[in-house]
Amino acid sequence: MPQIITTAQPGLTPIVPELNPVIVKLVHLALPILMRFQIWPWLPARIKRIDIVNAQTLAQCYQQFQSGQIRLILAFRHVEVDDPLCGLYLLSRSLPAIAKTQNIPLKPPLHAHFLYDRGMPLWGGKGLGWMLSRCGGVSLHRGKRPDWQALRTARNLVAHGDFPFVVAPEGATNGHSELIGPLEPGVAQLGFWCVEDLQKADRTEPVWILPIGIQYHYIDSPWPRLNQLMSELETTIGLTPQPIATTEPEQYHQRLLKIGETLLLKLEQFYQQFYPGIAGSPAPPIAAEVPLNQRLAILLDRALQVAESYFNITGYGTPVDRCRRLEEASWTCIHRSDLPERESLSLLDRGLADWIAQEASLRIIHMRLAESFVAVTSDYIATKPSFDRLAETTLLMFDAMARIRGDQLPQRPYLGLRQVRVTVTEPISISDRFDTYQTNRRAAKQAIEDLTEDIRRALEDCLI
Repeated sequence: MPQIITTAQPGLTPIVPELNPVIVKLVHLALPILMRFQIWPWLPARIKRIDIVNAQTLAQCYQQFQSGQIRLILAFRHVEVDDPLCGLYLLSRSLPAIAKTQNIPLKPPLHAHFLYDRGMPLWGGKGLGWMLSRCGGVSLHRGKRPDWQALRTARNLVAHGDFPFVVAPEGATNGHSELIGPLEPGVAQLGFWCVEDLQKADRTEPVWILPIGIQYHYIDSPWPRLNQLMSELETTIGLTPQPIATTEPEQYHQRLLKIGETLLLKLEQFYQQFYPGIAGSPAPPIAAEVPLNQRLAILLDRALQVAESYFNITGYGTPVDRCRRLEEASWTCIHRSDLPERESLSLLDRGLADWIAQEASLRIIHMRLAESFVAVTSDYIATKPSFDRLAETTLLMFDAMARIRGDQLPQRPYLGLRQVRVTVTEPISISDRFDTYQTNRRAAKQAIEDLTEDIRRALEDCLI
């Protein structure tokens, strides 16, 4: 949850990777505490157990990487902000254990370089950026199209780094363990760049991508806590709490639908009343008989238009693409690389800069609202009513309401201990596709799309 900015900030500069083995070791040692408790409001954790499926394949890939036989990219699913903890556990705990039982020789430390969003330290604190840098992370300014400095650093590490490279092909979390978000083509592009760079260096190692799935599951299905959370949401939106005495998922589903429809109606009325002519002509009211998913899509479009109209941006592409462009526009107004040091500004110039930063910070909340709901559909629960899907969607609604209330870094409610299922798939060879990729631009684009689709299929096969 980004905080409301009241003063203009210095320009955003890349956070240089400064891998520190001591910091990595300390993070590995702290993992049991970080995973079992909620240390920071923005890091839910509360993970009791991690089960690894097909860990032997990962051990074999690491052994071949360490012996110089392959270059390796790990394509991790990105469900929650807890995913990096699961990845660290996989490498620091599960991988050495399976390698030992299978007599696969591996050399410590077992680690990986990775990409992370440059915006994370803005809401997680400067200390988070410092730690991610010391753990070998590369900060990607994802709203900047493209962030060539970060991509050059990542490209060099993929081809020449001492560790495999981790990328989340979904680009951002969607909060749904059993729903794969849209994949970005950057993972496939990094793989083909690696093959190209190796050939230029007269090296012959094949390049592999290893898709890895992650799913979260509440161990004891704590219905009473979900009941309480729904009551709190009902109170927040002005409904009388309707506690449920059973553990029948369909009853919770209907209750959540009522909460969602009420919230949706209030937001529709809000945008109709205060932003009736976003695109230059009055927006018609949304009829109640319109399907819920369609109403939600219309609402998100209006919220994004409100922000786009302020920042003078033309809305096109997917909602995710529009969110990224808006984020970049707001950062340009808040993090002012065009200004000298704050202390050298006159009081008037400083006040004007703060004024713009405050307004941009407020306007971007419309985008954050859309971002909260961009992955939500009424079908996710309807097709498989379960505690996990109900809990995930209810928590997303909590996040959205917290944004509307203006809560600063709200702590997600504790529903119960979770277990995680990490599934290692079979590696996908990129080198075998390189001849097609280098034929021409059209063939390169198709090769990237085909590889991205194969990664998607592999991640979908991990779902249970």
